[in-house]
Amino acid sequence: MNSYRSLYRELEAMEQHCWSQQLQQTLPAKLALESHGKMAEWQAALQALPKIQTSYVELKDKVEIGRAEELAGVSPEELTAQLQKFHPWRKGPYTLFGVKIDTEWRSDWKWDRLLPHIQPLAGRRVLDIGCGNGYHGWRMRGEGAEFVLGIDPTLVSVMQFHVVQRYLNDAKHHLLPLGIEDLPPALACFDSVFSMGVLYHRRSPLDHLLELKACLRPGGELILETLIVDGDQKTIFMPNGRYAKMRNVWFLPSIAALTLWLQRCGFKNIACVDTNRTSTEEQRTTAWMEFESLTDFLDPHDPMQTIEGDPAPLRAIFTATRP
Repeated sequence: MNSYRSLYRELEAMEQHCWSQQLQQTLPAKLALESHGKMAEWQAALQALPKIQTSYVELKDKVEIGRAEELAGVSPEELTAQLQKFHPWRKGPYTLFGVKIDTEWRSDWKWDRLLPHIQPLAGRRVLDIGCGNGYHGWRMRGEGAEFVLGIDPTLVSVMQFHVVQRYLNDAKHHLLPLGIEDLPPALACFDSVFSMGVLYHRRSPLDHLLELKACLRPGGELILETLIVDGDQKTIFMPNGRYAKMRNVWFLPSIAALTLWLQRCGFKNIACVDTNRTSTEEQRTTAWMEFESLTDFLDPHDPMQTIEGDPAPLRAIFTATRP
């Protein structure tokens, strides 16, 4: 996609010339029509979206682009049908030209919980690991982040990002179809690194923490959000099979245990700034994400337990700095 040209220039300005060249060689195959069974459909749907130039963009308090009256010649129902071709929409919410995309997650609630506790993002270069469709990246830009790079290997999420980019054309926000294992080692060039909802999916959580640290410049800030369990420094829960119907959940530490992990990985100024038990108001099935959601993952007789009988999802946000 030609939209990555500005990314290559940005990476070169960050003295990441080798990475820029590598991406120019590998990205075309990642987004080729044969990369996914629905890629041709997504690409066609992207190109079929109405071409509208708008001056109304709100990213600080919400993600809202364009006004309903700008949909000249296109009905809200027609735009909705086009956007639904990128189902399921998991992270948001978004409003595009008056059409409200009610995503599975109220990602804005998580943003509101973490924002008061992190270093101001104005002028910072930010890396967002496992960013989904880039919702939080838009909120970072709304806070004045100089440059935001998200990575997520889920191609439908990448295409949802390009839907929003169709109308914003933001040269300072990009999303790559990659996992953290695809990043060059020892980048050490980002002021802030976010990892939200990723740690418990990693077989080796300490290696993940070290990878995150390697992406930060000295003095940079890590913002880590993950599932936890109650307990002391020795408490680490490993599910016996699935957890809340998820196959790939490995380790859920206590706050004290995760604090120790961060210490052992060399982070400083470690703080748990928020805990929150996920509610069925924050994560739920909607018309934009019609598959199972949190209600289906919990014990119908005891919402404090998962369907497997394990502790229900409890999430924590940590901040820490690289020395």
